[in-house]
Amino acid sequence: MTDNGLGSWPRRRAGMTPDKAALVQDGAVTTYAQLERATTRLAHGLRAHGVARADRVAFLGMNSVEMVIAMFATARIGAVYVPLNTRLAPPELGYLFEHSGADLLLVEDTLSSVAEQARAGASGPDMVVFSRQAGSGLDGLMSEDDSPIEEEIGLDDLFMIQYTSGTSGLPKGVMLTHGNVIWNVYNLLVDIDLGSDEIALVTAPLFHTAALNQVLFPTVLKGGTALIEAKFDAAQAIDLIEGQRVTLLFGVTTMYLALSQSRRFHEADLSSLHLALSGGSPIPESLLQTWLDRGLMIVQGYGLTEASPGTTMLRAADGVRKLGSAGTACFFTDVRVVAGERDADVGEPGEVLVRGPNVSPGYWQDVDATERAFTNGWLHTGDVATRDAEGYLRIVDRLKDMYISGGENVYPAEVEQALYTHVAVAECAVIGVADATWGEVGHAFVVVREEHHLDADELLRHVGSRLARYKVPKSVEFVPDLPHNASGKLLRSRLRKALS
Repeated sequence: MTDNGLGSWPRRRAGMTPDKAALVQDGAVTTYAQLERATTRLAHGLRAHGVARADRVAFLGMNSVEMVIAMFATARIGAVYVPLNTRLAPPELGYLFEHSGADLLLVEDTLSSVAEQARAGASGPDMVVFSRQAGSGLDGLMSEDDSPIEEEIGLDDLFMIQYTSGTSGLPKGVMLTHGNVIWNVYNLLVDIDLGSDEIALVTAPLFHTAALNQVLFPTVLKGGTALIEAKFDAAQAIDLIEGQRVTLLFGVTTMYLALSQSRRFHEADLSSLHLALSGGSPIPESLLQTWLDRGLMIVQGYGLTEASPGTTMLRAADGVRKLGSAGTACFFTDVRVVAGERDADVGEPGEVLVRGPNVSPGYWQDVDATERAFTNGWLHTGDVATRDAEGYLRIVDRLKDMYISGGENVYPAEVEQALYTHVAVAECAVIGVADATWGEVGHAFVVVREEHHLDADELLRHVGSRLARYKVPKSVEFVPDLPHNASGKLLRSRLRKALS
């Protein structure tokens, strides 16, 4: 076989376990043999539609078996997969169409009107609309030809352009090669003992790197079963964990919070779960403890799209001892924390630098951004962390989110951790706002837990007993919820805009 890329995985796995359930959605099972056949037929269909090697195939839709088949079929013919965020507005999608140079757009019928608006007045990609039908929704584009495709694919060939969340400014297209993703999977499997009997619940969006590269791909490589849910629903997730005996769960902070606040959380049978993974942003220690009380350690790591995404991992054995830490570097990845031109001292905040075979070669059609972010083989992440004496990282914040109050650096994440220690705080966010005396001071947005009451003075006294005075926010605003993007990251830009 000349295909050493990700598109060959259905074929390789079908040769080993053809009758094993690969994907399950809405009760319908797709075996590995069926996944391979659908991948091959769609690959032939894409070629017949005019898609050639290195062309970009964009996908706009909720999590689905169709999405997985489209991704593997695109890779099979050496084309480049471009997953799109379903929450984007038409102008944002239009920018991505143009920037990626997508040749074909596969769009779920529920999103076709948004896609049409995005293509209006622009030379958008050819569009094929499908419905979500447990894998058969793309049958109209599939060829009857299911003969093997022999396309030579190497690890350095481009697999995907994954657009960053775009929490500020225009999103950048992160180029991920077949090798980047495969090495990321290897990193994960060194740290986590996934088996062929794994039943993984995939509810986080597959257009982001964490659910795709940290859950779906490792499950397929090992020959496990992925339960594909179109979107996250806490009650449905608990039903599936209990009914399908889910063993592997992935979520971001907002998902784990929603599950813990479910009325069924404390009585639900979670005994089948042996692994709960997290990504996107650090989980507050109070929420980690809530899950620990249910006997489950949420395995946190640190990563970013540019690293496919795995960079560090807090292994389960150290979970309690290093609660809240992001762990140490993954096996095939190197990590530094630098202050200026030198490695930061123990406990000193510095920027995280990363290198390894899982790290992207750069940004699509953006030489300047690539040169700024990648120097001498190292990726400058823009994230601030500290290292302890044993080398464990603790993510402090984003460089751009730091503000300066009275000449002192304040990292919002540290203040938020202090806020989370109050029993009534469900979610919170802190941003810097202009102040005539101090230059900038903190303003806290707080979501109060159900059945709790809280006033600003009480909360600020609580935080003041835990932090230096200059770090304590000067004002508190109670809100019903906080804005997040689809990967669960807090959208501070919206909070700043709301204040302005």
